[in-house]
Amino acid sequence: MGGTRRHFLKLIALIAAWTLVGAACTGDDDAPGPAPAGGERAETAIFDIDGGRVEAPENWNPLLPQARRDHGLHQALAEPLFMLNYESGEIEPWLGEEMTSNEAMDVWTLKLRDGVKWSDGEDFTADDVVYTVETMVDLGAEVGDITGLIEFIDSVEKIDDLTVQFNLTKPNPRFQLDHFSVRIWGSVIILPEHIWSEQDDPLTFKNFDPEQGWPVFTGPYTLTNVSPTEFTYERDDNWWGAETGFQELPAPRKLIWTWGGPEETRAAQMAEGELDSLMDITLGAFEAVQARNPNVIAWKDALPYAWLDPCARNIELNNTVEPWDDKEMRWALNYAIDRDQIVEIAYEETTIPSESIFPAYPPLNRLIDLAKDEGLYDKYPLTEHNPEKAQEIIESKGYTKEGDFYEKDGKRLSLDIQNSEAYIEKQRIAQVVVEQLQEIGIDASARNVADTTWQENFQLGEFEARGGWQTCGSVNEPWFSLDTLSNRWVKPVGKRTDFNGWRWDNDEYSRIVEELGTLALDDPKVDELFLQAWEIFLDELPIIPVTQAKKLIPFDTTYWTGWPTEEDNYIHPTTWWNMTHKMIHNLEPAAGEN
Repeated sequence: MGGTRRHFLKLIALIAAWTLVGAACTGDDDAPGPAPAGGERAETAIFDIDGGRVEAPENWNPLLPQARRDHGLHQALAEPLFMLNYESGEIEPWLGEEMTSNEAMDVWTLKLRDGVKWSDGEDFTADDVVYTVETMVDLGAEVGDITGLIEFIDSVEKIDDLTVQFNLTKPNPRFQLDHFSVRIWGSVIILPEHIWSEQDDPLTFKNFDPEQGWPVFTGPYTLTNVSPTEFTYERDDNWWGAETGFQELPAPRKLIWTWGGPEETRAAQMAEGELDSLMDITLGAFEAVQARNPNVIAWKDALPYAWLDPCARNIELNNTVEPWDDKEMRWALNYAIDRDQIVEIAYEETTIPSESIFPAYPPLNRLIDLAKDEGLYDKYPLTEHNPEKAQEIIESKGYTKEGDFYEKDGKRLSLDIQNSEAYIEKQRIAQVVVEQLQEIGIDASARNVADTTWQENFQLGEFEARGGWQTCGSVNEPWFSLDTLSNRWVKPVGKRTDFNGWRWDNDEYSRIVEELGTLALDDPKVDELFLQAWEIFLDELPIIPVTQAKKLIPFDTTYWTGWPTEEDNYIHPTTWWNMTHKMIHNLEPAAGEN
């Protein structure tokens, strides 16, 4: 059964690729690729929406846990204070000029850039930063993905119009990196105090009123049209950055974020020149698009084409749900998973298996090599595919085979894996994992849910298993990803938590990680504490690392050049992140088109 199904999955991928070419190749054109056009299209950059359909298109409140940002909110409107440039390794200033700490690292001082203005013409000042952070602290757990910031804030004060002082509850060497530098995905979005302070409840404020020009942010574009599947932004020619000489106006006069549906539909759109940036595409689909439209490029100009994403992919388990609250049963799942097969089928050889929850970046690879040198991977063979060992563990727990599947006390051993409907990558991983688990006798299944539901179920603990990446966070040091599993985040099922939605509760691990978080990134004790924490993780295996994630992100150069590539690596190519501002400012009209 297994081999037949694997061949079937690969055949489906090939058929999808052929369908893309056929869908794009309508008409009598002799030459491949879209015919360049002038007018509005030549002045518009069109982006694929990362997370798919937006269920609440008129809600622009970034404080909410379910808030969407990937439809242009933090790429066109909300600018970051700083951004971590993965390619240079530097923290680059944007709305902020610098952020420094005292020797004890429990007081941080932020200097804002002079001349920044909100889109309604009001000055961007320290009052806005103080209001935003104090509001987040007051709202506490009701706020979205900034809980990690809240716990460190003792007080925040305005020193002058361009200076803010953060007084922390305890030392934090990562305070700027973790919360204000687009280290992963986004950062704290500063809110205009003159608008938000007038609202009765910041959690019910939608921040959307076209007649008043809302939403108001500092970016070079303003929102002009919304729908669940398309968002339009017009360039603000009075943008503060051009007025002060910080940056020139971006070349595109209009930006559109759109969602066309399944991969084959969106890929066909790019083949026809209807998308300039495409998300989450498979190798077969990319090659089909590129065959039709030779103007399409990726990060690399040859296999594997992709960029290494910082969020490694996992099969994540709810540690409160039987029998997966038993670490030995979690190890049975791990032995059943063949990572090489997932790489072959789900990724078409464009990535590598994971050996940890971390991205395979050099600073973190060094730590995993250190763990190997200490014998931890001999003691805990994380990447070993051993279905016989998996079945041995399951049978030791009292399960017996009844037909194809194990049962115990009249109940079949099963596993329900939830995935976001927006991410074909995780869906393809789950398809292979389901087959592997069924082969050893676990009645596994995978189902797709709306992206907002998928995220909320994680926060509330309302899932059995899921395809995810919520250990994401570490880039150049281990603390952040390790901390996502600390028990300080654990809440009862049904109560929202931003981290550790798996609800793994280990006191010793959490104590070690807390101590690690107080150390400077280059402290020699970091290695020692990492090894202690990592051994506990490997022993307990609260979630299962599966693959590294290499993002194959196509760009069409028919209308716009200046997209980031390995050769022109001025910034990483993540168009759904808050640092996309730098990418948009680097775009130039294709020769002779604008």
